[in-house]
Amino acid sequence: MGQGLWRVARNQQLQQEYGEHWDAGPGLDGEPQDLGMEMGANPGQVPPSPGVGDLGGGPLPPHPHPRRHPQHCQGADIYQLLRARRGKEQQGFIDLEMLPPELSITILSYLNATDLCLASCVWQDLGHDEYLWQGLCKSTWGHCSIYNRRLPYGFSYRRLYMMLDEGSLTFNANHQEGISYFMSKGILVDHPKDLAKFIFCTRTLNWKMLRVYLDERRDVLDELVTLHNFSNQFLPNALRDFFRHIHAPEERGEYLETLITKFSHRFCACNPVLVREVGLSPDAVYVLCYSLILLSIDLTSPHVKNKMSKREFIRNTRHAAQNISEDFVGHLYDNIYLIGHVAA
Repeated sequence: MGQGLWRVARNQQLQQEYGEHWDAGPGLDGEPQDLGMEMGANPGQVPPSPGVGDLGGGPLPPHPHPRRHPQHCQGADIYQLLRARRGKEQQGFIDLEMLPPELSITILSYLNATDLCLASCVWQDLGHDEYLWQGLCKSTWGHCSIYNRRLPYGFSYRRLYMMLDEGSLTFNANHQEGISYFMSKGILVDHPKDLAKFIFCTRTLNWKMLRVYLDERRDVLDELVTLHNFSNQFLPNALRDFFRHIHAPEERGEYLETLITKFSHRFCACNPVLVREVGLSPDAVYVLCYSLILLSIDLTSPHVKNKMSKREFIRNTRHAAQNISEDFVGHLYDNIYLIGHVAA
């Protein structure tokens, strides 16, 4: 009983899918053709669905709407019907080569280097397009010394992308070898400003290796600090932005003091109005930065059970920076309490 109901439902589905082919045209006597006669079935029966014979059972139920069938008719091949169905399913696929080149290159630009190499096997012209690889290079490594040079004939941005990727992986393993690789390939020049711009515009460098490198190259660190613009930024937010590019050390020491000192001078240089109206100075910003770091540790660390209150923070901070108003220090506490650590 269950097998018979399944067959009825399956045959109705086939009838709906291939109904337009069953009634494709008139027979020899002017009546519509029926697929059952084409496959040699008796009148009043629908053709068995694929695989039904393996399930066993009796004869199929009669067709709910029997038609008058011709004595002789030429039947359509079921293979052609299945091919027509598959063709309809594939009509939604659009070849990238049929699109405008600008749109196709934009679509491919979201792929990484490995996927692009695979895509170039299918879309050879698009996968090897120099504008595509140029955009990938500049979106991942925003600044390189080689961008500002006159490129030789036959220069390939695809090969440059591979070298930049290789150099970044080398830097993440050994910062000295990585920088040496970039310079040996002519990608970078040994100038503090160029190196600082490269680091500032690149997000693929390991922050631990970068921290060690900047600790060794203080001239590059000085240029990197000047690339930050802290105009009209609240002090904790500016400090987060600073530590997002130049990661703070895990322990206090001379390097952390150097970073906070450079940040304090740069913040005051970018906000002369705030310095004049609020009374900030590089020394006052230095004290506030240390207070914000200690407050961040106090509020976010699970090991500190007795958290510092807002009143305690205001009292301790104003004791070190007397020219700062209580309202300003209170806003600093609220920012750390709501947003979180400044050096996370």
